[in-house]
Amino acid sequence: MTTSSAAAAATGGCPVHPETGAVPLSGPRFHTDPQHMYREMRREHGPVVSVELPGGVPSWLVIGYRELHQVTSDPELFPRDVSLWNQWPNIPEDWPLLPMVGQPRPSIYFTAGAEHRRHVAMVEPALESVDPFELRRTCEELADRLIDGFCGRGEADLVAEFAVPMPVLALAWALGFPDEDGARLAWSMKALADGGADAQAAYGRFYEQMQQVLAAKKARPGNDLVSRMLAHPAQFSDEEYVQDLMAVTAAAHLPTADWIGNSVRLMLTDDRFAAALGGGRRSVGEAMNEVLWEDTPTQILAGRWAARDTRLADKVIRAGDMLLLGLAAANADPHVRQHLVDGVEPAHAGNSAHFAFSYGEYRCPFPAQQLAEIIARTSIEVLLDRLPDIDLMVPAQNLVRRPSAFLRGMTSLPVRFTPVRAVGGPQ
Repeated sequence: MTTSSAAAAATGGCPVHPETGAVPLSGPRFHTDPQHMYREMRREHGPVVSVELPGGVPSWLVIGYRELHQVTSDPELFPRDVSLWNQWPNIPEDWPLLPMVGQPRPSIYFTAGAEHRRHVAMVEPALESVDPFELRRTCEELADRLIDGFCGRGEADLVAEFAVPMPVLALAWALGFPDEDGARLAWSMKALADGGADAQAAYGRFYEQMQQVLAAKKARPGNDLVSRMLAHPAQFSDEEYVQDLMAVTAAAHLPTADWIGNSVRLMLTDDRFAAALGGGRRSVGEAMNEVLWEDTPTQILAGRWAARDTRLADKVIRAGDMLLLGLAAANADPHVRQHLVDGVEPAHAGNSAHFAFSYGEYRCPFPAQQLAEIIARTSIEVLLDRLPDIDLMVPAQNLVRRPSAFLRGMTSLPVRFTPVRAVGGPQ
């Protein structure tokens, strides 16, 4: 046990780096009980916390609701412009969080100001053009196909066999590339999110896949999102198209998969949502909204960079400092929770003022939020219609979370149920 962790164990508080006083943004507590960790941070450090990323890289974690609203509402003072980062001289090329934090790239996600708005003007209309009714019908068919693969066994891992492949297959349909490429795409997304030793290789594989999709659609346009991006009248380079496709795909896949998995887990472990297991559609929506407040797939989002020296809460922020958006922590800020009353109904029923999709100019585009909701909700409704007596095979406390402080999903969700026949034919 290190000096800092020993001190933390003795006091019950957050471990801090003994030299910098920063809280290490890693460790099992972020995976087992992050909200307890955030409460300790708020008590000991306030709404803006000095944190240390792997490799001793300093950053700020914004965990106050009001402070996060301030940061995301001021794109001039806190732009999403990674080129401003004052730590670039200290970042090795193989830093495992580099794919998560990003580098200066010509995409909707890594540009600021007028250049960002130029990409938005091309990407948002393409997202809006996806027919929501056609997407729902497609998701119903995809969900049935996946469920057919395990419904006769009486047990399944709903993460590996359902929640993870569903968004990939839906994205394949929307983008217009073959289903069989989905498995490779899913591996790339998972490795990127985990931020491990293979994250850089996963990024290279992901880049190549999007290059192939772009080339195929330039050669043979169709009725798909990529073709509609290419049809936009403004001029974009192939590199810009590839980077935007990567941004759309990465943002849509794993967070949506975790939204599905976390919502099903909640419905299986919380008596308030028992009606959903009997086909209560309203309960599905309530559970999904509760997850966005309490167990949001994107816990921490990178990031914003200070354009000049400033103050945030009681902290002095220097020009070029990185601010990580503590979405999950801000959602749990007592300042916004005082009006929420525990009871039979979900505490957040009808309240969507969460930060699950970020906020402000650089938020997740509204059409993308709507598409993610259609994919997740349709998947869950079909699953519960087909298998209404799902139950966990292990105690809820034994479910293992992904080893990431940034994204919160389960590595598996083992369930049992009464075997049923496949709808696509005898099984």
